[in-house]
Amino acid sequence: MRHNNSVFHDLLKRIPWAVFERLVDEHGTDKHTRQLSTKSQLVALLYGQLAGAVSLREIESGLESHCARLYHLGAKPASRSTLADANAKRSSAVFAGIFAELVARAERGLRRAVREAAYLIDATSLRLSGAGSQWAQFSHQACGAKVHIIYDADAQRPIYAAVTAANVNDITAAKSMPIQPGATYVFDLGYYDFGWWAKMDEAGCRIVTRFKSHTPLTVTHERSLGGDTGHDSRILSDRIGLLPARQARNRKTRSANPCARSRFAPKRARSCVSCRTI
Repeated sequence: MRHNNSVFHDLLKRIPWAVFERLVDEHGTDKHTRQLSTKSQLVALLYGQLAGAVSLREIESGLESHCARLYHLGAKPASRSTLADANAKRSSAVFAGIFAELVARAERGLRRAVREAAYLIDATSLRLSGAGSQWAQFSHQACGAKVHIIYDADAQRPIYAAVTAANVNDITAAKSMPIQPGATYVFDLGYYDFGWWAKMDEAGCRIVTRFKSHTPLTVTHERSLGGDTGHDSRILSDRIGLLPARQARNRKTRSANPCARSRFAPKRARSCVSCRTI
C-alpha cells in the first residue's frame, strides 16, 4: 500500500534535526539508552501536546494506534512507564536548546527594525508537587518552579524562557538572558540592578522600568509638558538627569548617559515614577 505522510510528519520537518542530533551528542542524553531515544521522547511529547492528551497513558495509546507511521518519523512507540522515567531523569538541555534554535529562526523570519522592537521581561511562579519535583524544593514544606520569560509584545509570543527553582531571584535569571542590541526592554522593580542596566546600555538597548523613590537623580533638564497638561493628563512631570556614579561599593552605574524620569498618575493607584534611557 502506498504510504502518505501525515500532517504530524510534515510538522516535524520544521525541526532542524541536524541541530537536534548535535545537541544530543553534546549533552549525551542518548548515552546508555536502550529503550527510548531523545528523539522518540520529543516526538511523543509533541504528539501529546498537539493531540491534547491529558495523561501519559493517553499518549501511549495514541502512539500505539499509529505505530506503523512512527517508523517514517524515525521514532518508536513509548510505554507510559518508560516515558515517565525519561521525563523525570533525562536532562532537558536538549529540548531547551532546540527551542532556542527554533525561536531564533522564527525571529529571523519575522524580523523588523530592531529599534522598533519592545520586549517585556517578567517571571511567574509554578507550584509543584508529586514525584520528580524534588529539584525545586526550597523549604521543608514547599517546592516550586519559576518561569523567566522575554515576551515580544508586537509578535505576541515569548522569544525566551528558562525554568528555575522558585527561590531564584528574577534578576539572577535575567543576567543569563540573551539581549538583542538596540531593542527596548520593559520590566518591573524585580530587575533593579544598575550593573545589569549598564550592560544593556552598552549594547545600545533602551530600558523602561519603575524608579525607586530613594534613588537620587541629578536633574539636568525638565521637559515641558506642553499642551497635554489638561485635566485628563496623567503625566505629572518629565525630567532628564544622571544617575549617581556609584550606588554602592563596586556597583557602577552608567552615569555618563542620561535617563528620563517621569511621574504619572494611573487610574486606580497612587502616582508612580518610571525611568527610561534616552
